[in-house]
Amino acid sequence: MSRVCQLTGKSVMVGNNVSHSNRKTKRRFYPNLITKKFFIPEEDRYITLKISTSALRTINKNGLVACLKEARKKGFLK
Repeated sequence: MSRVCQLTGKSVMVGNNVSHSNRKTKRRFYPNLITKKFFIPEEDRYITLKISTSALRTINKNGLVACLKEARKKGFLK
C-alpha cells in the first residue's frame, strides 16, 4: 500500500539531507500515517482508513461523516 493519506491526499515529499559541509543528498519526508478503524453509525459498519495524524485531528473536530463526504468530493475516496 502506498504512503498516502486517504482523506487529505498527503504523500511523500522529496528534499535534501544537508551536511555540515553543505553537501546535499536526496531524502524523503514521509507523512505521519496510521491505520485506524472507524464505526459509521449511519451505515452501521466499520471502515479501515490509512490516514495522517492531522486528518485524525480534523475528524475529531468536524466529525467522520463530514470528512468522508469532503474526501469523496475531492476524489480521494470512492
